[in-house]
Amino acid sequence: MTLQECYQAMGADYEDVLSRLRSERLVQKFVLKFLDDGSFDLLCRSMAEGQDEEAFRASHTIKGMCQNLGFTKLGQSSHELTEALRGGRSPEADQLLERVRADYEQTAGTIRAFRQSIGA
Repeated sequence: MTLQECYQAMGADYEDVLSRLRSERLVQKFVLKFLDDGSFDLLCRSMAEGQDEEAFRASHTIKGMCQNLGFTKLGQSSHELTEALRGGRSPEADQLLERVRADYEQTAGTIRAFRQSIGA
């Protein structure tokens, strides 16, 4: 799997991130580091424990990483969740979390497959 194929499988914008980072090697480095970030686990834990401010920060962090990496699909769902948590939990926040969870699992699974395909 190429990095561009990885992006296609994630519903992400490879050309956008490449135009900003200007190096496929640099894009690859940050894509692989995405798996090490603990924001998604923090988001899930915070939502379950009713820690809405912490959940907001975690969702906002995910949204920012997605914007920087061109992860369009996960970026959109995390943006919607961030807005649903801004100023307190809105009624649709739990449903949006499930969408973020599905998008995150697709994104992370695709990155893991990419990592395995390149032997990293």
